[in-house]
Amino acid sequence: MFGVKRITRKLFRALFILLMAIAVAGCGASQGATTENSPSTASVSEEGQASLQESGLTEPAATKVVKDEFGEVEIPVNPKRVMGVYLEDYLTALGVSPVMQWYHPSWGKQDYLNLDVPTFDITGSLEVLLEASPDLIIVDGGVDAAKYEQYSKIAPTYRLPEAILQEPVQIVKKIAELLNMPEKGEEVMEEYTKKMNDTQDKLVQAVHEDTVAVVRLNAGDKTLALFGINNRYTGSIYSEMGLTPHPFVRDMTDSQAILSEEKIPELNADHIIIFPSNGTWASKENQDVLSLLDSPLWKSLPAVKAGHVYRAERTHWQSGAVVANMKKADDLIEWMVP
Repeated sequence: MFGVKRITRKLFRALFILLMAIAVAGCGASQGATTENSPSTASVSEEGQASLQESGLTEPAATKVVKDEFGEVEIPVNPKRVMGVYLEDYLTALGVSPVMQWYHPSWGKQDYLNLDVPTFDITGSLEVLLEASPDLIIVDGGVDAAKYEQYSKIAPTYRLPEAILQEPVQIVKKIAELLNMPEKGEEVMEEYTKKMNDTQDKLVQAVHEDTVAVVRLNAGDKTLALFGINNRYTGSIYSEMGLTPHPFVRDMTDSQAILSEEKIPELNADHIIIFPSNGTWASKENQDVLSLLDSPLWKSLPAVKAGHVYRAERTHWQSGAVVANMKKADDLIEWMVP
């Protein structure tokens, strides 16, 4: 019923615009006898043309069929209003402004992108997307088949293949293909690959085989979470930037794990990168969990004693996309390269 109602609303709106256009045309014709250069036909606004097109009263936009994680989907050849759910980073890299940006009441949004577009509360109703009128929605691994169906009722929805979710270069390539801008995709991929290679050369020369660990301060339960080499947010510092993971990190099969008090003293990494789970370091909700960094166990770690603990900004360290990873590269160079 959702789809039928939506079509009905569009058809009603389109017919209304068409009738208004005919009325304007009639007025123009009747005034033509007394007024020079009066229009003999009505012109329909771009918005009106879009409504007429959507309702099937004009020639529809060209479409193509593509294969995603859940099957085949028909999408516009040249989408104009794109929503990328937690994929805004890739759109920004391609020079595309999303119609809305992902937002979570606890975690906030991807502030590092500096987007000036409305927010989409990921914990709320999907119907808010109707107001944004996307003509294509792109989603990642956080969307299962049931959620995918809900998004698909709003606009054609493409779910990225599971096989590429750990590969930023492949993701930007795929999104560029969906948006019919492969040349721009190639440009971004080349820039990204060069950045990763240059960063790796500098880091390997500076820190050699020093071990590195990434830890998140969890404000909710006041714990320390260690991120593994397969973590989508931070795994690139090992796989693409050449840093050596601490054995705990290297041997993890999960993307992250809580460090027990017994394990904290064994985290003898040469370098530790740390960021809060919510907000910023100055956020009120993080003040209690900061006490973990004052504990004797934490202060006994080699990296703490050597001054090799780096306080990172959460928004780009808790994202594994291309712009975020290039910002991580800049951080690492600043922290570790003399």
